[in-house]
Amino acid sequence: MNKTIILLLLLMFGFTSCKNSKKEIDKLNIAKQYYKVLDNSNHSEISNLLTDSIVIKESDYNYEENFSKKGYIEWMKWDSVFDPTYKILEIEQLNEIVKAKISKIDKRIIFLHEEPIISNEIIRFNNNKIIRIEKTYEIFNERIFKKKEINL
Repeated sequence: MNKTIILLLLLMFGFTSCKNSKKEIDKLNIAKQYYKVLDNSNHSEISNLLTDSIVIKESDYNYEENFSKKGYIEWMKWDSVFDPTYKILEIEQLNEIVKAKISKIDKRIIFLHEEPIISNEIIRFNNNKIIRIEKTYEIFNERIFKKKEINL
């Protein structure tokens, strides 16, 4: 009887541990899939990764934009015109968030910035869907960007 109880407790503990690992892996995989979808400008797949709306915050500029899912897809279509390349330089899950270092380059960035823009991003989730992304820039030469933008 005691052996049966101990065996059942061990099995319950094992299943609980597996369930928690899977939950952690899911958020990391969702974040990786998000950047892959952005890199491929795959408008149809982004919908599965987001909540009904998403907030994008650029902390360096105290800028925040709240997109509906449809609005974000429209932004992606606009962004895809410039043929963007997104690369994950670093990515890790810390509890309920994912932190990533991302490189983005496209025709517009090459023209206005001359090198990839590197950002550190915190991805927040609600029910395993992305609800918020907070960005801080590691490499963004505002001086070059503004100078070229003014000369347009």
